[in-house]
Amino acid sequence: MRAWPRFGHAQAGPAVIARRIWEGRMAAIVTDNAGQYGDSRKLAARARLHSQYSVAETGWFPWVAGQLPLRTGDHVLDIGCGPGWFWAAAVDQLPQALALTLADLSPGMVDEALRRCAPLPFGALRGEAADATVLPFVDDAFDAVVAMHMLYHLPDPGAAIAEMARVLKPGGYLAVTTNDIGNLRALHELTAVFGSDPVDPAGAAFGFEDAENLLRAQFGEVSFARHPARLRITEPDDVFLALTSYPPGDKASQAQLARFREAIEAAFARGNGVLEADKQIGLFLSRKARG
Repeated sequence: MRAWPRFGHAQAGPAVIARRIWEGRMAAIVTDNAGQYGDSRKLAARARLHSQYSVAETGWFPWVAGQLPLRTGDHVLDIGCGPGWFWAAAVDQLPQALALTLADLSPGMVDEALRRCAPLPFGALRGEAADATVLPFVDDAFDAVVAMHMLYHLPDPGAAIAEMARVLKPGGYLAVTTNDIGNLRALHELTAVFGSDPVDPAGAAFGFEDAENLLRAQFGEVSFARHPARLRITEPDDVFLALTSYPPGDKASQAQLARFREAIEAAFARGNGVLEADKQIGLFLSRKARG
């Protein structure tokens, strides 16, 4: 892991852009958590872009596994575990006998994650439906806490980070992953037909700078690594399905959807049948002080 480099966004008025998107597009996602994450179907539409079209020396899940400072037998909490895809994909790269707790606001996600992880060689496994800002765990309970691509769903990510710090043992690590505002810009530019800004709404709500500031305020130190990757998409329908799986695309009119398909087709035509988009995605790591 390398030390965090301080930097600013190149876009004019990033705070204003982020707030506008949070109040509109991201607020819609946050207030419809039950609709978005009752099960993994809508999430799968978005995940397919990454599983099928990523170009990277090391895939995302194996790369994240390589960043985590886990040891045999560690007690690990995954907050916002979703359907447990990470653990199923990375289990062979992780230390043995981990005691894994899977937590998510959605009971449906917890159930799916438990079913997926139950056959895997973990030392212990349990699931808990939990609000990230009010965790139902005692102080100093875990050697590591993982929060992958979930803090941008929260109105107060700082409160969740404080809770994560509380349940960490002294010397324990918190790993946070997120996108930055310019992530997959070539895709988000296509959503202009829905009245959206051409930025990643998740990265605008909780991007690299937000993560660095909140983690540094809580822990004092933070390190950062960026996953070098891009998308090279060859199927227009997968773009359509992914970007209409969440607001505002999932509530678009038939006329808007028709214009959206036209915009996608034009983008693929410009790329001779391929749409490429750079990723801005990374992992932050902080350690709780001892004593």
